Amino acid sequence: MEHKNVISGLYEPSPRVLAIIAGSIVFIIFLLTERFYDRLLQGRYEDLVAVLTGCCFVGGIFLGRILSQLWTGSNAPVSNRRLMKLLLSIFLLVMFIIAVLSLPLLPGLASLIFLLPPFLALSICIGLFIKQVRTGLRYQLAAVQITAEQSQNELQLLQSQLSPHFLFNTLNNLYGLSIAEPGKVPPLILQLSDLLRYSIYEAKELWVPLSDELVYIHNYIEFERIRLGERLDLTLAMEHVPPNLKIAPMLLIVFVENAFKHSKNTTDPKIKIEIELKLWGNAVLFSIKNTYDADQKLNNEMNKHSGLGLENVMKRLQLLYPETHELSIDSQDGWYKVMLQLRMK
Repeated sequence: MEHKNVISGLYEPSPRVLAIIAGSIVFIIFLLTERFYDRLLQGRYEDLVAVLTGCCFVGGIFLGRILSQLWTGSNAPVSNRRLMKLLLSIFLLVMFIIAVLSLPLLPGLASLIFLLPPFLALSICIGLFIKQVRTGLRYQLAAVQITAEQSQNELQLLQSQLSPHFLFNTLNNLYGLSIAEPGKVPPLILQLSDLLRYSIYEAKELWVPLSDELVYIHNYIEFERIRLGERLDLTLAMEHVPPNLKIAPMLLIVFVENAFKHSKNTTDPKIKIEIELKLWGNAVLFSIKNTYDADQKLNNEMNKHSGLGLENVMKRLQLLYPETHELSIDSQDGWYKVMLQLRMK
């Protein structure tokens, strides 16, 4: 992530800016050669001087590129200050050449020889500027690619932790039920197979249809409904979502799973959970709240295994929805509340 600080200090020219700079240089060169060509040469050696001038200018640009290679290398950061110095040098050299050509000079090749050093310096500075911009952009692109690869690897690691985390919690529940209520175990295992099929095989993509994610949440709720029976008091209000909406997989389920996990520790005879999902423009509003034992602090209630899912989803939100999500978590009056707003992809 350290590359972001480096990138912010680099010059980031748009193609339009580069085109304007290149066009201005060509126009100035045309203006100089067209306006003063006849006065300096007086009709002699015009073709020869034109060829030599073009070769000198092109050669100076390539010389500037070579000097830039020796100066900073082929893949190194380029500061704005360095580029501004080169632009200032190009501007001053152009103004100097215009000023010299505006003075009464000796006609002929003597004047061209006098103008050769600043003209060559101008072409070298242009070559330096072009190469420096290309070098900076190449370094910037490499830094962005490294950052993207790091983020992708981190996302894959975080996503790979979700299925084992879910399976760990589910097996703990099945173990307790196999002793207390063994009759519930067979249907729970069948429901578990559907849940694992999605989390292992279908949730490998970076983005999945939101409708598929909601089907997975419904299946998980049915799983918990079998396990909890009449003790579950669930209010579910989810709007129909179009099939083209995408979301990061296994994102909302973490909050649903935590809601059931926290509620089961309450001493109340009923486990109360309210889940709501709404569409608002191109955003999804997801809220869930559940009862919990207010006498116990939430941080003490969650061990490191149960806290893994919430920590995981927060990291994924930062990576996948930077500045496009709002997450609020609050607990008061015996209710644990989560509200998440996502701008959809």
